[in-house]
Amino acid sequence: MTTPDQAGKQSTETRTATRTETRPGTRGTAETPAGPPTETPADAPAGPFRHQDRHRVAVLVMPGVIPFELGIPARIFGGARTAEGRNLYEVVTCSAVPGLVQTDADFPILVENGPEVLEAADTVVVPATHELDDIYVSGRLSGPLAAAFARIRPGTRVVSICTGSYLLAAAGLLDGRPATTHWDSADHFQRLFPQVKVDPDVLYIDDGDILTSAGVASGIDLCLHIVRRDHGTAIANAVARRTVVPPHRDGGQAQYIQRPLPEPQLASTTAARAWALGRLDQPLTLRELAERESMSVRTFTRRFREEVGISPGQWLVQQRVERARHLLESSDLSVDQVAHRAGFGTATSMRQHLHAALGVSPSAYRRTFNSTATPGV
Repeated sequence: MTTPDQAGKQSTETRTATRTETRPGTRGTAETPAGPPTETPADAPAGPFRHQDRHRVAVLVMPGVIPFELGIPARIFGGARTAEGRNLYEVVTCSAVPGLVQTDADFPILVENGPEVLEAADTVVVPATHELDDIYVSGRLSGPLAAAFARIRPGTRVVSICTGSYLLAAAGLLDGRPATTHWDSADHFQRLFPQVKVDPDVLYIDDGDILTSAGVASGIDLCLHIVRRDHGTAIANAVARRTVVPPHRDGGQAQYIQRPLPEPQLASTTAARAWALGRLDQPLTLRELAERESMSVRTFTRRFREEVGISPGQWLVQQRVERARHLLESSDLSVDQVAHRAGFGTATSMRQHLHAALGVSPSAYRRTFNSTATPGV
């Protein structure tokens, strides 16, 4: 089991893919790993939990729940065992209204336990649902959901997977705190909950007692992180091996967002952009781009921002990053060769720009997306 100092060190080292915030006195912080529920009050109701020596995980299910995300807590926490084979977590599913709950697939699930389960939980996990309804519009919980959240004891660790973050935000748990969600919902999430510090690029954020994951499979990353935080790397790695997933993924959501170039339109800087795209491997200056449109640098820069939304320099970096991504995915060129063809000049420059844009190194990106690449290239 990792020591508190080791846990903090791990959080710092994985910051490119995650964010770990520490708040003095908060429940289950990196300085005080959650682990088994040794501090559960003696009078806390056990409900359906049957094993007092295990950390109690309640999974709150809502109509429209996505089966993939629903299965993550049971698979990851349910697979965490000591070297002697003792289970470390007990996972129980519940709903604000027990009974048949329709999923977003063509089948319902029977949830026998009601919200009283939340009163005994050490960790509550809220997976994504496609039926956010009023929450998506008003940012407020319905009566039954508000009552369910009110049952969560102080000191309970609360976790969201994907758009489950909407419920945490609607419950007020994310006010003034960092959080993430699926990249496709990040802008809407920020508009609906301006008091939340949204980071759309990371795979998950550990803010001590509140943890949020990005889209879909990022829930696996977050649950593995929790096991690692609670019980150390060896146990988390063993769970990852049995689940046949990497114990830790490099980078954040940014590397999974495809940003195709828009179709050329009639605009005052279109010709300059097309000309630049054919010469990304060469040094390009702002004056050269402006001259292609017979404009002054100042006028060209203003027009470019009006049409594209960013500066010419930022646009060039984006296109070179996209060129580098394509070459890393589809070729066996060395990192130096990719850097040259993408116009970065040096491998060091390309590494800096890729890390800033995607959160990963060129080699890590290639390992993920190019199955034919030679290891170490």
